[in-house]
Amino acid sequence: MNVLSLFTGIGGLDLGLQRAGMTIAGQVEIDPWCRKILAKHWPEVPRHDDVRTAAGWWGGRAAPDVVAGGFPCQPVSIAGQKKAQDDDRWLWPEMASVIIRLRPAWVIAENVPGLYWRGLPDVLRDFARAGYRTRTGILPACAVGAPHPRSRVLILAHAKGLRCGTWSQERQRQRETPSEELEPARLSTAADRPWSAEPDVGRVAYGIPSGMDRLRGLGNAVVPQVAEHIGRLIMTADAA
Repeated sequence: MNVLSLFTGIGGLDLGLQRAGMTIAGQVEIDPWCRKILAKHWPEVPRHDDVRTAAGWWGGRAAPDVVAGGFPCQPVSIAGQKKAQDDDRWLWPEMASVIIRLRPAWVIAENVPGLYWRGLPDVLRDFARAGYRTRTGILPACAVGAPHPRSRVLILAHAKGLRCGTWSQERQRQRETPSEELEPARLSTAADRPWSAEPDVGRVAYGIPSGMDRLRGLGNAVVPQVAEHIGRLIMTADAA
């Protein structure tokens, strides 16, 4: 399965999906430092620098099987100003535009838990209007073996069957039927375990070249094990 990765960052989502057996066919990332990291690890993959023009850049190539991306979390993060759709960094509409134009069979969208209280209804509504069934839940990294919780909202969307003769009827049904949702933080009780604070290190990486870039890149990255878990679910479902 071919993947078009949006808001790629340093490639945590891509690495996990690749481990699950998928092929990274394209990457879209605006940060120059992150693109250097991607070029080192995926030298053969074509890259673009702006999600707003990504569909045009993709051009006439065959639609990817999967579009995946963690759109910017700052508008909905509890640590931010919580402006959601009123924040200039709210780029979900740009991701939705790519999905609508390229029509992948599968979509993976990732964000912080704050999305549950700010913005999620709009996201699910856009998926439904585009003809996608969705499943939403919060998956902590510790549920897949990481030594920290790092809970994230995952939205898995599927358009299987929407290109057949019953496309219009099925699309109308999707508009009338609410998307399925999981209760927040109920995917694994591992998220309820007590965790010690992060190591006592300064926020400045003294003596490390590009230290702040690395901290930012890691902080924005999807834990690869989480992406691999989701990728394997898709691969299994697609083969059924």
